Amino acid sequence: MIPVEEALARVLALVAPLPSETVALRHAAGRVLAAPVVARLTQPPFDASSMDGYWLAAADHHPGAVLRIEGEAAAGRGYTGPLAPGQAVRIFTGAPCPAPGGVVVLQEDVLREGETITLPATLSRNDNIRPRGQDFAEGEGFHPARALNARDIGLIAAMNVAEVSVHRRPIVAIMATGDELVQPGETPGPDQIICSNNLMLAAMAETAGAEVRLLPIARDAEDSLRFTFGLAAGADLIVTSGGASVGEHDLVGQVTVELGLERSFWKIAMRPGKPLMAGRMGESVLLGLPGNPVSAAVCAQLFLLPMLARMQGRAAHPTPRQAVLAVDVGPTGPRTHYMRAVLGAGTPPGITPCTSQDSARLGVLAEADALLIRPLGDGPRKAGETVDYLPL
Repeated sequence: MIPVEEALARVLALVAPLPSETVALRHAAGRVLAAPVVARLTQPPFDASSMDGYWLAAADHHPGAVLRIEGEAAAGRGYTGPLAPGQAVRIFTGAPCPAPGGVVVLQEDVLREGETITLPATLSRNDNIRPRGQDFAEGEGFHPARALNARDIGLIAAMNVAEVSVHRRPIVAIMATGDELVQPGETPGPDQIICSNNLMLAAMAETAGAEVRLLPIARDAEDSLRFTFGLAAGADLIVTSGGASVGEHDLVGQVTVELGLERSFWKIAMRPGKPLMAGRMGESVLLGLPGNPVSAAVCAQLFLLPMLARMQGRAAHPTPRQAVLAVDVGPTGPRTHYMRAVLGAGTPPGITPCTSQDSARLGVLAEADALLIRPLGDGPRKAGETVDYLPL
């Protein structure tokens, strides 16, 4: 068995950022930029009023000054007439300022009588003007190392960019294996159970930006496995669950080797999830997850999601966070233990491991919002000690 850290390094070595493609900005949310976005204009393109009020030259900005209103400036319709000392322009939010070196006085701070305004006895220090280029300048780049969110889309749109270069979505083929499995909605036989891994893994992969092919359940027979692997042709990543252990019905390892798998490793020193394998198979990468649902979910969190992140040009290594133990915990033993846990309030938060850590209990997994990391060989820990965790 190899340590978790070594296993992660090996699976990440199997993948690389995928080629880029150009997509319309309307469809770029959730995608990762393959090249910087470059602003095609300056924003704002002119000095603009940030308030409704009156623009006047800085030389006229003194207590009690009386000025004559000579025109009006609104968003999309600036004032272009002549200006002289002692004159002001009615201005609205977003409107271009009539000239440089001015001040916008808020409308509620002046006394207006007909076509004149009188400034107050006490003046604000704010000029209430957004200077040209305050947000960004033409030629400025934007390249976050993460999936684009709605705020990013707004910024790129303001940069007058209609298309962006993004990493192609990874194509992930997901295959559950086992004679005991039937699809949700079907009636299981006396010795069968409902297959939950494939849909759970598909949801995790799609949330992480992948395009998923959900393959039929492969039965515990070489012909069935070969046929189903054939359906995965062209996928960047093939993810299996079950069949990778050492029982005589666990045939995934044997069949994948016969299909050309160059195995990177098999078995890691972690719980849940010891029977995990990975390698390269033809043009695809294979990640073989355990069949127990919780083991599959934890291994997907630790290995599948970082692989998908790297394939899309994002930071791949999970970054543990810190919490404070809310209860005493015992020693971990010879494998790193990722315990389902619940976070509490506070900074750092408290963390309580779930009472049951059975690798088949999905109900406990659904209630958890963190994986408490207990390092290999770690001794007992007391409540109040600082520990590492990964958010779910």
